[in-house]
Amino acid sequence: NNTSNFKVIKVKADRFDLPADEFPKEWYNILPDLPEPLPPPKDPEEGPSRLEFLNNVMIKTCLKQEMSDQRWIKIPEELRELYIHAGRPRPLYRALRLERKLGLKHVRIYYKREDLSPTGSHKVNTALAQAYFAAKEGITTLVTETGAGQWGTALSYATRMMDLDCVVFWVKSVYKWKVDRRTFMKLYGAKVYASPSKETSIGRRILRKNPDHPGSLGIAISEGLEYASKLDSAVYCLGSVLNHVLIHQTIVGLETMKQFELADDKPDLIVACLGGGSNFGGMTLPFIGRVLKGKLECEFLAAQSWAAPNLIKGEYRYDFGDVAEYTPLLKMYTLGHKVEMPPIKADGLRYHGAAPVISLLRHHGYIKAIAYPIDEKIVFEAARLFIEAEGWIPAPESSYAIRAAIDKALEYERKKEEKVICINISGHGFLDIPAYREKLFE
Repeated sequence: NNTSNFKVIKVKADRFDLPADEFPKEWYNILPDLPEPLPPPKDPEEGPSRLEFLNNVMIKTCLKQEMSDQRWIKIPEELRELYIHAGRPRPLYRALRLERKLGLKHVRIYYKREDLSPTGSHKVNTALAQAYFAAKEGITTLVTETGAGQWGTALSYATRMMDLDCVVFWVKSVYKWKVDRRTFMKLYGAKVYASPSKETSIGRRILRKNPDHPGSLGIAISEGLEYASKLDSAVYCLGSVLNHVLIHQTIVGLETMKQFELADDKPDLIVACLGGGSNFGGMTLPFIGRVLKGKLECEFLAAQSWAAPNLIKGEYRYDFGDVAEYTPLLKMYTLGHKVEMPPIKADGLRYHGAAPVISLLRHHGYIKAIAYPIDEKIVFEAARLFIEAEGWIPAPESSYAIRAAIDKALEYERKKEEKVICINISGHGFLDIPAYREKLFE
């Protein structure tokens, strides 16, 4: 064949995959390796026991995992099959095109694609686990909250996989503009309410004071807890903050460790966005565990919004996890459970408190944090640059991590430091197109 008219382009491999049989058989629990014991949740001095309330409205297996002293927790084989059916393990990419676009010669960038789940985010990792354990306990209905909508969609999917019912209380400001994601949840059979809603006493009380209240995760959590407590055979499921959620998410970091071995490389900095801490913890905790044991040198950076900079402006103290004070008190970096936070497009980052595990590690200096302006302009500009280079659309929340990684890469490059950065990209932005249009083209 005459190929003289064709230009031959040499393509360098930029994708690192694990076979399904190398998917982790256990989750990693960092509690035994922490620099000090994790302060336990506790009841306030007055009022009914929140610990008892939580024990009545949450999945018993998950509560047992919450304060487990086991470093490794076995993933049931049926659940491993569900994970693999949902597309795990997920690939790690070398961002060669982004590196070229940024003119990097000393810095290498990798990213983990958690967007490649059935619903488009990492949230499926704990949603499947919680739905699986709930079904084993004879539960028929899972109730939850959601901010950006990724968690509500993931739990809707997981309940359908386990033939359960799902009820979602969705922060109203996001519920209004993410019409297609609302449809996505309903396709899985979920009931979806804008929060604050008229379905609960706390919702009605807030609406009486302000019928146009935009809502918040703290309010939606309160509504989910109250609603679940009134239903027979129902439990409340949380998509972030608590340790059992972070445990389920560690499959992300565990896969990534093996993939870096395939790449014959290792990270110097891991970056992820952080609201409550699920995707950040899922990626970083296995690596932090190695740092704590002296087996790895690596830094960890949480990218946040100034709408809710809990790791930066928050106080490390006990606080409630929700507005109505249904939850026990948790020791965490908090802005205060009744703080008013302006709506943003990356609403998954708009939460007053950070996960207790993440907070303790931040308190000991193992985690750094950076926040970006509420107008989100530079965040969406970073996302656009990523799209132009790598070719796919990240979620607004993930774009905070991309912004932070780009900023650090350029800083290292100016200093001619040889560094490897890894980004956990927590979700895709296909259902966030209106936000892109507003921030970049209007």
